[in-house]
Amino acid sequence: MKIKDSVVFVTGANRGFGLALVRELIARGARKVYAGMRKPVDLDIPGVVAVKIDVTNPDEVSKAALACADTTLLINNAGIARLIDYSEPASIDFAREMFETNYYGMIRVTQAFTPLLTKNGGGAILNVLSVASWISNAALAPYAATKSAAWSYTNALRSSVRESAIQVLGLHVGFMDTDLVRDIDLPKTDPKIVVAKTLDALEAGKEEVLGDELTQHVKQGLSADPAVYLAPIRR
Repeated sequence: MKIKDSVVFVTGANRGFGLALVRELIARGARKVYAGMRKPVDLDIPGVVAVKIDVTNPDEVSKAALACADTTLLINNAGIARLIDYSEPASIDFAREMFETNYYGMIRVTQAFTPLLTKNGGGAILNVLSVASWISNAALAPYAATKSAAWSYTNALRSSVRESAIQVLGLHVGFMDTDLVRDIDLPKTDPKIVVAKTLDALEAGKEEVLGDELTQHVKQGLSADPAVYLAPIRR
């Protein structure tokens, strides 16, 4: 997938990793970037068009797809994180909320935009996943479940659209220095670094990218004995 002259739709584009993606896409020559967000604001970046979309709202997703029918690259970035011990009664409600955005929202947007990519001759879908697809602890468990589900969906999607000339790239990454995880006291990676690595992988035709050293370490340890996901992780 070549970014130059592409038309990109990015969910969760108003801040953090999403905004970093938008800026770098324009810098790499994207012809147009649709910046999807719940409350559209003018980002004042030439070539960027703000689009109202709440990925949990089917009507808004359909309207966004109709308005952005020239999309050739879809980036499913919208996500929320709530840290709560899985044993807490409220964790069920938190999990439902996160699944609506992180999993069902991804499916909803992908279903709406995949026919457009096919009609436009193919393209690519980038799904923003997490190292939490593979490792978890008590406080991460509800969030990690959404990312594990999204990873499984990404793998199935990749198989189903390959013959339509659609590349599917899954990004696994640990904590980035964004508002999403500002209250988590752990090392964080500059999102600009992850963006550059991710878009390089996209243009190289890759199907998976590991965004930081933590994620690389965890991926290598999945088949270790004992596996890395069996070791305790601490906040």
